[in-house]
Amino acid sequence: MLFDEYLKSKKIDPEAFQKNNPEIFSNWKNLFEQMHPASFTSRFLFKINGIRRSFQLPAEVIPATPAAVKPKPVIKPKIS
Repeated sequence: MLFDEYLKSKKIDPEAFQKNNPEIFSNWKNLFEQMHPASFTSRFLFKINGIRRSFQLPAEVIPATPAAVKPKPVIKPKIS
């Protein structure tokens, strides 16, 4: 997974983030390339939320989420 794809999955606009905060962007990109995405998320969870609020990805660009899972039908027992 590329860093830009990761940011988009977190609903962060990578272009705006890089343009307005190049030092943090390059630092995070270097760290992201050295660790697993889950580890990166757990390490920077609270900072990611702040960055997301500052550089929110426009709604039309947000990747589509998988279709909602249909709930299983409820089967009622027969009373005899």
